[in-house]
Amino acid sequence: MKLSEANSNVVAVTSIDDPQVDVYRNIRDADLRGRKHLCMVESEMVVRRLLESDWNIHSLFLSPEKHERLASIIGKNHKVFVADVSVMSDITGFHIHRGALAAVHRPIVEKEGDSVTRIIKNVKGNTKISLLLAEGITNVDNMGALFRNAAAFGVDGLLFDHRCCDPLYRKAIRVSMGHTFSLPWAVMIDWKGGLQRLKQELGVKLIGCETGYVSKPMWEVEPTEKFALIMGEEKSGLSSTTIQLCDAIAEIPMTKHVPSVNVAVASAVGLYEFLGRNRLDNG
Repeated sequence: MKLSEANSNVVAVTSIDDPQVDVYRNIRDADLRGRKHLCMVESEMVVRRLLESDWNIHSLFLSPEKHERLASIIGKNHKVFVADVSVMSDITGFHIHRGALAAVHRPIVEKEGDSVTRIIKNVKGNTKISLLLAEGITNVDNMGALFRNAAAFGVDGLLFDHRCCDPLYRKAIRVSMGHTFSLPWAVMIDWKGGLQRLKQELGVKLIGCETGYVSKPMWEVEPTEKFALIMGEEKSGLSSTTIQLCDAIAEIPMTKHVPSVNVAVASAVGLYEFLGRNRLDNG
């Protein structure tokens, strides 16, 4: 492996015992909150999206091939470790067939209410507002899919209740295709209070995605330029508190043999109905 001496920020790693890459050691079984206030990112596409963001990157861990492909967008201040895929795999504890990893500093934990305020400030005054909210989502694949769907339809931001799984879990970030770093998002500890603020300060229509006697087919819910679509956990659905605060409850009519689809699919259908069809088709 030959690295240019001019690249002082690039370090070749040849030993699996190199302490410089301890942050990447045995990350397969790392807990959901990462380690040392960091989260892990994998795959070239996701690392590219990370490099295009303003997130604080701790370091990159790349195979020679991926380093060559990403070199043009890697900043001079980024610490880069380069190793053969076999060495990377031995250090991380799983096969790194994608050859691209990054350790990222987690955002500073915001005070109660600040996260909601940040999202509100991002969109306040806009004539069109679209938000995707979720409560009780514990499946990391679904979490990642929410971000990917939100990016696909141009959602302004995402908000989660404190029971949701970590959006910065490695697999969730990968499934999101890195849109965890491209979209504004926040966790609302005071879920009820946060929903009330969204209605009062932004004038959004809260649309819950749920089945039941109070629900209407999605196409019967009156469209609006400002809305927040709320998804619930697949088995338990939306809480009674959320349903009471919603301005409308929308369902996806299906055959009796399949009463529901998972959150990833349902959110895509809902965003198409309330954002894609009503906004994209009309310019």
